[in-house]
Amino acid sequence: MLNWLVRAIHADDRVRLEQGFRWLYSFVQPQRAAIAGLLALSLLASALVLLQPWLTKMLIDDGLLAGDYGALFQIAIAMVIVGVLGTVLSGLNRYLHTRLSGRILFALRTDVYAHLQRLSPRFFGQRRVGDLLSRLDGDVAAIQRFAVDSLFSAVSSLIGLVGALALLVVLSWKLALLVLVLIPLEVLWLRWMRRKVETHTREMRERSADISSFLVETLPAVKFIQSTGQEARERDRLGGLNDNYLGQLLRLQIVEFFTHAIPGTLTSLTRAAAFLIGGWWVIQGQWQLGSLIAFSTYLGMATGPVNSLLGLYVAIQRMSVSLNRVSELRLTEAEIESPVEPVALPFPLRGALVLERVGFAYEGRAPVLDNVSVTFPAGGKVALAGASGAGKSTLIDLLQRHYDPQQGCIRLDGVDIRTLDLADLRRTIAVVSQEITLFRGSLADNLRYARPDASDDQLLKAAYDAQLEALIEQLPQGLDTPLGERGQQLSGGQKQRIAIARALLQQPAILVLDEATSAVDEETEQQVIAAVDRLFAGRTRILISHRPSTLAGCDHRLLLQNGHLSVIEPTPVEVDHAG
Repeated sequence: MLNWLVRAIHADDRVRLEQGFRWLYSFVQPQRAAIAGLLALSLLASALVLLQPWLTKMLIDDGLLAGDYGALFQIAIAMVIVGVLGTVLSGLNRYLHTRLSGRILFALRTDVYAHLQRLSPRFFGQRRVGDLLSRLDGDVAAIQRFAVDSLFSAVSSLIGLVGALALLVVLSWKLALLVLVLIPLEVLWLRWMRRKVETHTREMRERSADISSFLVETLPAVKFIQSTGQEARERDRLGGLNDNYLGQLLRLQIVEFFTHAIPGTLTSLTRAAAFLIGGWWVIQGQWQLGSLIAFSTYLGMATGPVNSLLGLYVAIQRMSVSLNRVSELRLTEAEIESPVEPVALPFPLRGALVLERVGFAYEGRAPVLDNVSVTFPAGGKVALAGASGAGKSTLIDLLQRHYDPQQGCIRLDGVDIRTLDLADLRRTIAVVSQEITLFRGSLADNLRYARPDASDDQLLKAAYDAQLEALIEQLPQGLDTPLGERGQQLSGGQKQRIAIARALLQQPAILVLDEATSAVDEETEQQVIAAVDRLFAGRTRILISHRPSTLAGCDHRLLLQNGHLSVIEPTPVEVDHAG
């Protein structure tokens, strides 16, 4: 089955799609018991559907035309029973089908999301968020619909087709030959239209991603758009994107119309031919009226599944576009991985950091760090200065292994950080930056994000140490007050205090304040820094700021400039840059 599906796809995408189908099968296979149950229900439901036209034939030929009221009554009762059973089975089938579809859909989406979580900031810097959302939502859903809905529909259609063909042959094998003429013509037509459907579907997905990207970009920036008076301009941009999407959608609709219209027309011609030939037999007394009506019904039941099965051929093309787009994400290799057998963190953890001849550069750009060696002593308070864009934040990314240096290594208490478990390393180094991440939920939920098991007392202590008491008193439900999406109702200073409280609650061995107090006044800043010094006494602290007051009182001062770290004033800090 897999080989047949892959052969239906363009050869250029075959390898990726083979991997995609195997990935998809890995989520379908654990649900085999539920699938078997649904198939059994589909078989029973199809049998009941096939029984209805035969009962109609019996009602006409053995009841009405034969003048047997007793037989007529019995057949009518049987039709009612079959109808009720069919309704019950249909409802049960829909319920179980929805449950199975949901399980597979959410498992697929979670797997793709988990893979995205492993990728580096470099990957996300090169991607549109709207495009990622489109793939994670729309494309994954399209794959799930094919894996469950389309294939179950195909199985049900196949059962109906086999049953209908068998009964057609029983009623009249001569007229049944009409179906053999119909199927090859429909196959040839759909094969010719396949590539057109695939091309237009891919274009529609891209236009949908354009709209998602626009909304992701502009909705968080509504205040800025209003302040610059550009509302009309953005509405026009959205209108243009909508027009592009609608135009592509209509083109796809036209292609799909002709894809299905020709087979539908052939089906109508076939049924008309069956009525003309069978009707002549009835008029000549060579056939019964009930048999003609039953044959016509079974012919419709046969050609309907044929169209559904051939429609699956078209569905493969549409699904292949989505599977390609999702596979592109899944096949993107993570730059940074935890080692297979990580080294345990040293105990007790002192927090000494050593860069040994470290070099790092972004592709096509000058080195951010050029053969730098430096020691951040355990428990020290180090000021890291440098112009905007000098690479201070990149250095912190290297410490947390969002990137690895191209040369040299970084050691934590003498251990190469590449040998440590990623989660352990990143819990050890807490970073409070200018860009504060807040999630939908209460203030308490956001404070506990890095340490979900923190007690209420620990939570309150961290909040008050970060000077959050005024905010807590203002909020209607205190710590339990929902902050809304991204905490948009909070000031920059309040957000930074929340981030500092979150770091205090995390209790890392190393704390990095990357312009973390830039949005608060100097008096509040000094209170926060004093609290940090008190609570993190004996732990390594790295402060990054352009504000001299923030860096006052640091034990060591370093300047990052032109890829080199240099000492601003004589200190015991060991610095060696051999580049």
